Amino acid sequence: MRLACTSIWCDRVHCAAAAVAIAKYMRTSQLHLSTLKEVPAEAEIPSHQLMLRAGLIRRLSSGLFTWMPVGLRVLAKVEQVVREEMDRIGGLEILMPTVQPAELWHESGRWDKYGSLLLRMKDRHERDFCFGPTHEEVITDLARRELRSYRQLPVTYYQIQTKFRDEIRPRFGVMRAREFLMKDAYSFHLDQASLDATYQQMATAYAAVFTRLGLKFRAVDADSGDIGGSRSQEFHVLADTGEDALVVASDGDYAANLEAAPTFPAAAAPPSGNAALTRVATPGKKTIADVAEHLGVAAADCVKTLIVDGADGPIGIVLRGDHALNEIKAQQLPGVAAPLRMASDASVRRVTGAGPGSVGPVELSIPLHVDHAAYALADFVCGANDDDWHLTGVNWARDTAVTASVDVRNAVAGDPAPGGAGELALIRGIEVGHIFQLGDVYTRAMGASVQDADGKDSVMTMGCYGIGVSRIVAAAIEQCHDERGIVWPGPMAPWQVVLVPINQQRVAAVADAAESMYQELTARGVETLLDDRDARPGSKFADAELLGIPHRVVISERGLTAGHFEYRARVAEESEDLTRDELFNRLSA
Repeated sequence: MRLACTSIWCDRVHCAAAAVAIAKYMRTSQLHLSTLKEVPAEAEIPSHQLMLRAGLIRRLSSGLFTWMPVGLRVLAKVEQVVREEMDRIGGLEILMPTVQPAELWHESGRWDKYGSLLLRMKDRHERDFCFGPTHEEVITDLARRELRSYRQLPVTYYQIQTKFRDEIRPRFGVMRAREFLMKDAYSFHLDQASLDATYQQMATAYAAVFTRLGLKFRAVDADSGDIGGSRSQEFHVLADTGEDALVVASDGDYAANLEAAPTFPAAAAPPSGNAALTRVATPGKKTIADVAEHLGVAAADCVKTLIVDGADGPIGIVLRGDHALNEIKAQQLPGVAAPLRMASDASVRRVTGAGPGSVGPVELSIPLHVDHAAYALADFVCGANDDDWHLTGVNWARDTAVTASVDVRNAVAGDPAPGGAGELALIRGIEVGHIFQLGDVYTRAMGASVQDADGKDSVMTMGCYGIGVSRIVAAAIEQCHDERGIVWPGPMAPWQVVLVPINQQRVAAVADAAESMYQELTARGVETLLDDRDARPGSKFADAELLGIPHRVVISERGLTAGHFEYRARVAEESEDLTRDELFNRLSA
């Protein structure tokens, strides 16, 4: 059933039929609408607050939510747009089991690797299963059973289905819930060229989804994370409250998640300083900020040395004092353990002679990885490998054996952009989609092959493409809200128009006019909510704004006498008086 059309006014038969089919959900008296005036104490961000206040969701348990009728309407609209764009590029919709046998995860090697996010369970026969957080194993098993010849390739399967990830700290409502609705798609190919083509098709389809939903978004380069594979891109809804930091170039179209943004060595060799190496007391000063203030220097003139676990013992990572470690980059350095683990205080003291906060690269006998920016310093400050002491006037060539540098920090605003595309700036985003080129990570491990044109077995290559359907709803609210409530992009609004009759229980003409307009709008396929509650006008107006319905029409006895209706767009500051014809023209624009 189609719930949305591309314009507010649509006389196509299927839209009118859809409107009539869901008419029972278009009167507030039948919705059991329950809105809240106060902000729930457990809600930390606007989307969580407004989804609870507007009655879109209700909490069942930590990270688990029931979608109420209004919220489900919005969710269905998002789902339908996603489905249409997947169908448009030839995706085949299937539905895989949510519960998955452990043996598939053992084949891929992820049963232990996935960690505590995987909700494990046993059946009555003591066989291990999990509640699927993703479906790479299941779809690869399907492909190796169903696909036999290269003539069946390429093929893309997709589903829209509930997933479960046992988040350590579920928060922000449906933004980071344990159970969520996701569209996941998987493509299979004979070669890289075919995968590249589908990957680009999928990127275009994702852009179409977010454009149709009326959202401001950005596609960025990203790390593949636990999914694996090579190239990947994330799609972010832009919002000041986004939990992801993104970097964008001032020139060109380069954009990346902060964790995947590269930094570069200085163009020239490290400068030769001329200060004397001096040992200075820094009693009780353990942080860069404390040391810099104590010595009267800038944090950027200090370096910090972090000790992490390595395959063969502790390893040092050196950063400029004002820079942050990029954990994704760090765990990819030679010898560093993955996932990244900071060494214990005891290990730090054993290999350096000091506790954390007093460690530095001078005369340090463990392997060191020095960041490019730290390597560009001269006459800098570092720990002396002696509690409560630091060194000033340190220079790499004179005082250490370090002769090279690596990229191991987070990029910052003003850093050079890749390819000479100006400088980097930082913005915030909410990840709502991710596409991956998996290669043969799963197909080789699980023996998924087809016969090629020469009759030889060829391991398929694979792509993976996810959209957080339920997360899009929250992300849209983060991007589109004000002090009065939600401001939905038109395509996502639960209804396009709300009719607010005043005193309809006591004035028959108002009730008749409201019902007539409701029936006509509904017949024309315009999604219209009739607020037929016996409630104060102020309460109805507040609920309409809270729900974010784009267009409000007030029907009153005085207005009918004057031959007009009071119209107000959700984003407008003032109301207008319009005749019936003017109103219909406005709504059809």
